[in-house]
Amino acid sequence: MKDHKSKILRLALFMLLFGSATVFLVIQNTHASFPGLEKKGPASFADLADQASHSVVNISTTRVIKGHPLVPFSGPNSPFKDFFGDDFFRHFFGDTPKGEMKTHALGSGFIINEDGLIITNNHVIEKATEIKVKLDNGKEYNAQVIGRDPRTDLALVKVKPDIAFPKPAHLGDSDAIRVGDWVMAVGNPFGLGHTVTTGIIGAKERIIGAGPYDDFLQTDAAINPGNSGGPLFNMKGEVIGINTAIVAQGQGIGFAIPVNMAKDLLPQLKSGKIIRGWLGVMIQDITPELAKSFGLTAPKGVLISDVLEDSPAKKAGLKRGDIVKHFNGKKAEAAHTLSRFVAATPPKTKVMIEIIRDRKEKKIELTIGTMPQEEQLAMAGDTTTWGLAVQDLTSELAQRLGLNPGERGVIISSVEPGSPAQEAGLRPGDMVKEVNRQVIQDLRGYNQILAKVKKSEGLLLLVKRHRATSYVFLRPITKN
Repeated sequence: MKDHKSKILRLALFMLLFGSATVFLVIQNTHASFPGLEKKGPASFADLADQASHSVVNISTTRVIKGHPLVPFSGPNSPFKDFFGDDFFRHFFGDTPKGEMKTHALGSGFIINEDGLIITNNHVIEKATEIKVKLDNGKEYNAQVIGRDPRTDLALVKVKPDIAFPKPAHLGDSDAIRVGDWVMAVGNPFGLGHTVTTGIIGAKERIIGAGPYDDFLQTDAAINPGNSGGPLFNMKGEVIGINTAIVAQGQGIGFAIPVNMAKDLLPQLKSGKIIRGWLGVMIQDITPELAKSFGLTAPKGVLISDVLEDSPAKKAGLKRGDIVKHFNGKKAEAAHTLSRFVAATPPKTKVMIEIIRDRKEKKIELTIGTMPQEEQLAMAGDTTTWGLAVQDLTSELAQRLGLNPGERGVIISSVEPGSPAQEAGLRPGDMVKEVNRQVIQDLRGYNQILAKVKKSEGLLLLVKRHRATSYVFLRPITKN
């Protein structure tokens, strides 16, 4: 009996030792396969927060909204007008005068040089009549807009620095940041003042539909309203992103503009004018099916689906069906990537484009042009003369408005109170199909025609609302 018990005891001891050795071997093998995983994150972010936070500022803005105090309940754009009419509101409220209403908003930014230049988001300062910048020590400055770019949602503002003005933030290299790297966001969430949150980079090159040049860093560092325009730091205390957007329905999903995009735009932001490069081609990504039909071994590159007349691409000899592999030495792996490369290239710059045509590699040199839409906007000057803003008709917008996806024209996105557009009865959602009897296809065509219109002669628009189409004349404003 004793021998039997001793055998069981020896067997249990052997199994325990064997199991321990197995666990030890698994751990050893794991460390051998992934060297460095035994290293943990920083014990504390306190030193980094103390070092970086001084260059972060809180931005508060004031906007003045002109219009009727009952808008959106009354007025030509009101959804209630068709049901009640103006007499309903006059009966209960009388002839209420038009007035002004001030609104306030909060955001963040960060200092980039000793001269008082501060980077933030365009949506933080857009249409602001007053901008205040507050440091972490409570000191406040008046700021003015130097340059802004709605397409990338970047803006540059300036304050008059003094002796106690903080040192600027160091701008890092957003291309060098890796998925999984630690990051720290600093900003002014919900107006609470300087707040630090931490997380990691969850993804790079995210496209979220915010604009034509989407290229966001995704992070799970908490970003909330008021964080917009604030910096995203790496562990060296360098800015690698500008916190910009969140997914309202999600948790731990925020987006930051890569700082390299801001660095590329800085010279133009400082000049106060953004002019983008232009090729004049329609492009698309290459699917596996397209790759096979074009004789490619992999779906890489960008396919040119059309070439516009009188464009730099047309003059240089680019053709429909060409596949762009490199743009000035940079890999063109996707259509949105190529669009960013071209837009960031100053007009009149000579570039080399490497393409595949009929399964043969070819190099084409051309001179980048100026994006027509940007050029026309610059020529048009005051684009709010008529009091309406328009946008291109997307398939999603067409579906929402109940329009045929094949419709051509632009959609009115907003109408300014008291403007010629409002007096003519135009509303957001109306489609403009002609300008001064000239058919328009898109926003580019609209701007080209509008730039040639004499403000003193008025504007004739062909407008479609629901299923009805009618001509509308906008009378010019006469100044006393």
